[in-house]
Amino acid sequence: MTTKETLYIDDALGHAQFLAQQCREAANTLQDAALRRCAQTLAEQHSQMYSRFYDLV
Repeated sequence: MTTKETLYIDDALGHAQFLAQQCREAANTLQDAALRRCAQTLAEQHSQMYSRFYDLV
């Protein structure tokens, strides 16, 4: 893997981790159950994306 590819994966890991955390925080503060479930689903999807990117390294 080239240095540029490694940097791209590192950047993608950071973004996926950040977005998962933001969605978790939103889910914890939302009052509407449907919106909370949506935020939780998004958090899980970003966590899975993080895992897939991490597996590349």
